[in-house]
Amino acid sequence: MSKFELKLPKMGESVAEATITSWLKDVGDTIEMDEAIVEIATDKVDSEIPCEVEGILVEKLFDVDDAVAVGQTIAIIEVEGETLEMSDSDKVEDELVEKVIKEIPTVEKVKAETKHVDKAIALISSKSDRFYSPLVKNIAKKEGISMGELESIIGTGKDQRVTKNDIFSFLDNRGNQPKKVQIDQQNIEESITQTSKSFDGEDEIIEMTRLGKLIAKHMVESIQTSAHVQSFVEVDVTNIVKWRDRVKDEFFKREGEKITFTPIFMDAVAKAIRDYPMMNISVDGDKVIKRKDINLGMAAALKDGNLIVPVIKKADKLSLVGMTKAVNDLAKKARTGKLRPDDIQGGTFTVTNVGTFGSITGTPIINQPQVGIIALGSIRKMPAVIETPEGDFIGIRQKMIISHSYDHRVVNGALGSLFVKKVADYLEAWDLNTNY
Repeated sequence: MSKFELKLPKMGESVAEATITSWLKDVGDTIEMDEAIVEIATDKVDSEIPCEVEGILVEKLFDVDDAVAVGQTIAIIEVEGETLEMSDSDKVEDELVEKVIKEIPTVEKVKAETKHVDKAIALISSKSDRFYSPLVKNIAKKEGISMGELESIIGTGKDQRVTKNDIFSFLDNRGNQPKKVQIDQQNIEESITQTSKSFDGEDEIIEMTRLGKLIAKHMVESIQTSAHVQSFVEVDVTNIVKWRDRVKDEFFKREGEKITFTPIFMDAVAKAIRDYPMMNISVDGDKVIKRKDINLGMAAALKDGNLIVPVIKKADKLSLVGMTKAVNDLAKKARTGKLRPDDIQGGTFTVTNVGTFGSITGTPIINQPQVGIIALGSIRKMPAVIETPEGDFIGIRQKMIISHSYDHRVVNGALGSLFVKKVADYLEAWDLNTNY
């Protein structure tokens, strides 16, 4: 028998650590390869960590609510056979991770090198012997939480450490609490009782989920950041509807995937961005970053009714079959709660299909730091003027409205309008004989 160390994997370029939210297996349980063993949460997404080997769980190295750095071992799995050897690439990666972890500033190190450390983090660490994880420090810095406020937060983690959830809870109640937020359980219960008394007994108080709070905060920040403006275009998608009706059964038999309208629309958006690359940008202060890859965010529904935006990487390089598989895979992961942090990283432009919910159109909020988002309305049979060599006549066509919300700080009306018109042009030019 040998031992295998299950490590916290990389979860996107900006994710340095995660919090253990639930163990799905107990010590002594048998684990299959790729079976989920633990649930984690980052400041971006909840996810499950699968086991890379078959074996028996013999040790858990972290408890629920513990913060774990990327690359740290979280569990020991006993496996049959000889000791597992890491590949050279794995060894190099582990050495790099270990180096990064060792170089995370300790309290003493920050005290000794305050002139060389970020001012906000140095201020937190230099005045306290209390341990704060890098994630908590970064949130405190971003939200402008003072040292006194941070010290007053009651930690619910191991050894009374302040967890990410503790600091989010503090932020949620910041405006309603005095500067000294350390209150006891009795005060909390009295506060809840008083709040309930203000209602007539018929209303229901529903606490927002952690993800719901993050989404709400993200939306408000976007409105406060970007100068939102919209352009609209009506699109005749009759040929697309006819083509899909004709090929959908054959497509499923051949590819094992259901083809919806979404991948067709995503393909058109990717092509339009390739024609107008200045829509594939982000804003960083007074600088504009032009992105090389076209990574399309696709708004998808979660189990709890919230929306999340998984990302199709290098969307302009995909065939229609590849786009369909990517769309279906991410949608399924979103519905079943299987999205990984990397699945929602790196988006450069977003598409949301509001027509799925019966909406004719919408004016969506930009997904920061992107500068544009397209909303696809429902497809409806509409009377339309059809021009022919013999004259004009009225016919029934399948039409939809596409709206484009864009950041008027960096995208002017001409570019915003021409771009969405180009998306419409690609859709209206759809060939009934298109192969896939």
